[in-house]
Amino acid sequence: MADETPNEATPEETPKAVAPEETPEAVAPEAPAEEVVVEEVADETPVAAAPADDAPAGDAPAADAPAAAEAPEANEDDEEVERAPRVKPSIPGMDLEVDIVTEGEDPLGRETLYDEDGEEIVPSDDDDDVVDDQPIVANVDLSADARYRATGKRKTGVARVILKPGTGVYTINGKTLDVFFPRVTLQRNIRQPLETVGYEDRMDVVATIHGGGVSSQAGALRHGISKALLEADPNLRGELKRRGFLTRDARVKERKKAGLKKARKKPQFSKR
Repeated sequence: MADETPNEATPEETPKAVAPEETPEAVAPEAPAEEVVVEEVADETPVAAAPADDAPAGDAPAADAPAAAEAPEANEDDEEVERAPRVKPSIPGMDLEVDIVTEGEDPLGRETLYDEDGEEIVPSDDDDDVVDDQPIVANVDLSADARYRATGKRKTGVARVILKPGTGVYTINGKTLDVFFPRVTLQRNIRQPLETVGYEDRMDVVATIHGGGVSSQAGALRHGISKALLEADPNLRGELKRRGFLTRDARVKERKKAGLKKARKKPQFSKR
């Protein structure tokens, strides 16, 4: 009997079966659920009031209606401009405007020119550096027996020149100017001294040239004619010298140096 009593009366096992600890666990999850619902209601309240705040903004589309109506018109104008076909010029760049500014003109089209300091630039009347194209007045004796001799040089070419009254005929080593100097540029340079003094049709030139090449011989002939004119009229020195006709061009070929291929050309460097 003593052994069965504790088995029948089990007062200590009752709390285990009741599990009082499970009650707060079941209730606890329900409390946060109510808080979530409250927060959702609080969040939905301002959303419902939003249309009231947006009511003034509803008038904005009505105010922007004229601007929206003008926008299509502007777009139509742009479309009309873009629709114009581009005509391709037959020569590339022919449709471009020339923007070349000649010497002495203001690139901005202003009548008055100013320097960097903002001061007005007054054009000077000094024409000392400008070469006049007008013939020089010369007093040359054109008697039948008049002869004016001189020697001109250029590089290694030497020209012995004789000026005499005539019709402007050039005789060089027994040949005419066109035959001896076919190049038009050289012919123009040779005729410059007589054309400057205005005697290109009243004096003949007889010259003997040796040494040098074609260009050096033409330079020597021009130098000789200029010196012969100086013999005819010493007053022509200033005008002829200002034009560079009396200047002896000292430029010559530079001599070869020892150890070099030419005057300054060096042989190819070899490291090994």
